[in-house]
Amino acid sequence: MPTQRTLCIIKPDAVEKKVQGSIIQRVLEEGFRIVAMQQVQLSRAQAEGFYAVHRDRPFFDELCTFMTRGPVVIAALERDDAVAHWRKVIGATDPAKADEGTIRKLYGANVGENATHGSDSPENGLIETAYFFPGHELL
Repeated sequence: MPTQRTLCIIKPDAVEKKVQGSIIQRVLEEGFRIVAMQQVQLSRAQAEGFYAVHRDRPFFDELCTFMTRGPVVIAALERDDAVAHWRKVIGATDPAKADEGTIRKLYGANVGENATHGSDSPENGLIETAYFFPGHELL
C-alpha cells in the first residue's frame, strides 16, 4: 500500500466535549504519523473556502456556522492507505449508522455533529492538507 496523507478535523462538538485527546490517541494507536497539527478557531471565510464544494447544497450555511462556533483541531495524517484506513476508523457520517468502536459512534451526536472529518480520496487528502498546512509546515 502506498503512503498517503489524509486530513483529520476534530470538529467543534468533539472539542466542546473535551474528547480531542482521546481522538488523537486513537490516531496514534491506528499507526498514523501526525505530520502537522494545530488547534484553531476557523473564520467564516476559512470554513466557506474549505467546504466550497458544498456551496450549492442546502446544508452549506449550517455546516459553516457549525464549523466556526468553536475551536477545531486540524491534523495532517500519514500512513499506508491513510484515506481508507482513517475513514474506517471514523465510521459512517451518521453516527447512528456507524460501526461500534468508530470515532463517530463513540463521540458523534448526529449527521451534522459527527465529531470528525476525513478526506474522501487520496487526491482530496493532498488538497485538504495543503489548504490548512502550506508545504513548509509539514514534517
